[in-house]
Amino acid sequence: MTNTSPSPAAPHTIADVERDTSLGKDTLRVWERRYGFPQPRRDAQGERRYTDDDLTRLRHIRRLIDAGHRPGQIVPLPLERLLALSSATTPQPARQMQPGGESPSETEDVHPWLDLLRRQDAGGLRHALVRMINERGLARTLIEGISPMNVLVGQSWLEGRLAVHEEHLYTEVVQGTLRHAMVALQPPARPPRVLLTTLPGEQHGLGLLMAECFMVLEGCNTVPLGVQTPIPDLVNAVAAAQADVVALSFTAAQNPRDVRAALDQLRELLPPEVEIWAGGACPALYKPVRGRTGASARGRAFWPLGRLQDIPLAVSRWRAEAGQPA
Repeated sequence: MTNTSPSPAAPHTIADVERDTSLGKDTLRVWERRYGFPQPRRDAQGERRYTDDDLTRLRHIRRLIDAGHRPGQIVPLPLERLLALSSATTPQPARQMQPGGESPSETEDVHPWLDLLRRQDAGGLRHALVRMINERGLARTLIEGISPMNVLVGQSWLEGRLAVHEEHLYTEVVQGTLRHAMVALQPPARPPRVLLTTLPGEQHGLGLLMAECFMVLEGCNTVPLGVQTPIPDLVNAVAAAQADVVALSFTAAQNPRDVRAALDQLRELLPPEVEIWAGGACPALYKPVRGRTGASARGRAFWPLGRLQDIPLAVSRWRAEAGQPA
């Protein structure tokens, strides 16, 4: 039975928890029924309220899921066990539609950027990003600067050294800078025409924007739809845009079965000549999958892209198969 207590003892609403951890409201409710955690209190209006301890535990659960653990294995665990697992777990940023695996010598020391963020110096952070883009180019900035900074921001947030509003500030500054950089490039767009979005329940779009940057660098004609596009609307958008490719991003917080089911459904609804490119931290993306009904001529339900560096290869393959100039 759910506890009842005044809101000061449990100050966080379910919307607060969703924003802080990126765990969807439906996911939290399912865990509550299936695993017995979280067990929120209720306020006078009967709304769920979560304690600071609940939020801390959920943050560590989110990190372990990002590292590849299954929810059923870790959600019921007490905080002490979660901390032990976290200390033994190596983060895996390579599976987030962003690059990974670079050696320290190939990445920028972005700790000064974190200091700017803690001081709420949005202008200074923006200037640092622009300076790196001017000096190294957009692709290297994504790989050597923004990707390791994403990991650092996530780790700092998990450890309580970065507030939620600071994480949001970082996301806004990076997104604005990357969009401006893409406009400044102005390459002649040509096929493939790529429609980019996430499916309902996936509210994070930074990795998708980083992927779009690489596609623009390859001269692709991109159509960004933002996040959380329902599948019927996505199918209609593909037809309206005459898209050749649908690019999707999935974080590890998504249920692997739901991800596979959504990809299968989308594959059946799209014309067979429209490819699906999927990236992110969800383990389901990197298991061998054969298409069912509606699969492409090559028998693939979708093409997994584990790193940003995979995007130029995917574009080259598509153009070769479509008879387009390299």
